[in-house]
Amino acid sequence: MAYFDERRVVVTGGAGFLGSVVVRLLRERGCKQVFIPRSREYNLVDTEAVRRLYRDARPDLLIHLAAKVGGIGANRANPGKFFYDNLMMGVQLIEEGRRAGLPKLVAVGTICSYPKFAPVPFREEDLWNGYPEETNAPYGLAKKMLLVQSQAYRQQYGFNSVVLFPVNLYGPNDNFDLETSHVIPAMIRKIEQGIARGEREVELWGDGSPTREFLYVDDAAEALLLAVERYDDSEPMNLGSGREISIRDLANTIAGLMGYRGSFRYDTSKPNGQPRRGLDVNRAKKSLGWTARTSLEDGLRRTIDWWRSQGRKS
Repeated sequence: MAYFDERRVVVTGGAGFLGSVVVRLLRERGCKQVFIPRSREYNLVDTEAVRRLYRDARPDLLIHLAAKVGGIGANRANPGKFFYDNLMMGVQLIEEGRRAGLPKLVAVGTICSYPKFAPVPFREEDLWNGYPEETNAPYGLAKKMLLVQSQAYRQQYGFNSVVLFPVNLYGPNDNFDLETSHVIPAMIRKIEQGIARGEREVELWGDGSPTREFLYVDDAAEALLLAVERYDDSEPMNLGSGREISIRDLANTIAGLMGYRGSFRYDTSKPNGQPRRGLDVNRAKKSLGWTARTSLEDGLRRTIDWWRSQGRKS
C-alpha cells in the first residue's frame, strides 16, 4: 500500500501558492482524504477553531503551510500582525496536535529566520548565530518558534514534527499584487507594465546588489512530501536550488525572457533587505535523496507564461 493511500491529511494553506501544488501532488500519490481548512471557517489564530479543526478532520498527518506573508514593504507595514498571526498559528497547531494525538506534523518555516549576516551558504547550524534582517525579523522569528516548539515537544512528549526552511519560492499562481508580492512576481509585473507603457526605464527597490536563491514551487512541494515520508526529526532542514543570483542579474534575466529592452533605475532610498541568501542543501540531499530539478530560467519562463496567459486577467 502506498504511503498516502489511507491517510487523512490536513493541509493548512492548501488553497494557497505552495499548498495548491502540495494538494495536487498528494492526490497524484493516491491520497483520497485531503482536508483544506479555509480561514473563514477555521481561524487558526483562535484556539477553539484549531481544536475544532482537529475534531472535524481527525488527521493522521497535518502539513502546516498557512502564513501571513509578503515582501519587504508588507513586512514593514505589518510587523506586529505578521509576528502574532504566524506565531499563534504554529504554536496552537502543534500544541493541539499533541493533545489530539496527531501522529505527525510537517511545517514550513522561512529563510527569513536566518541571521542577517549568516555565512553563505546558510547551514542549518547557523540559524541561531545572530539576529534576522530587520525588515522581516518579526516574521522570521515567529516562524523560527516552530523549530523551538518542535524540538521541545519531541524531547518532552515524543511528538513527531518536522520543520523545513525553504528559500524564496516562485512559480505559476504566485502572488502578483505589487503591495504584498515577493521579488520575482513584483519584477515580472513591473516589467510587463513597462513594456505595455513603452517605458525606457523600470524602477526597482534597493541598489540591485543583494543576492537571493529561488526554488520553483513544484520542486519545493516534492521535497515537502518526501520529508513527510522519509524524515522524522526535529533538526531543521534547508530546501533550496543551490544557485545564488544578484537582484540585478535576476532583473536582467527576467527582462531578456520577457523581451524588455529598456533599463532599470534602482531606488536606493528603499531597503535592500538581507545582503546575501544562499542555502547549504546537503541535509535534504542526504536525508531525502532530493535535489531541485527546475532551472531558474525554465522556472521563470513558466511563471512568465502563466502570468501572461492567466494571471494578469484576474
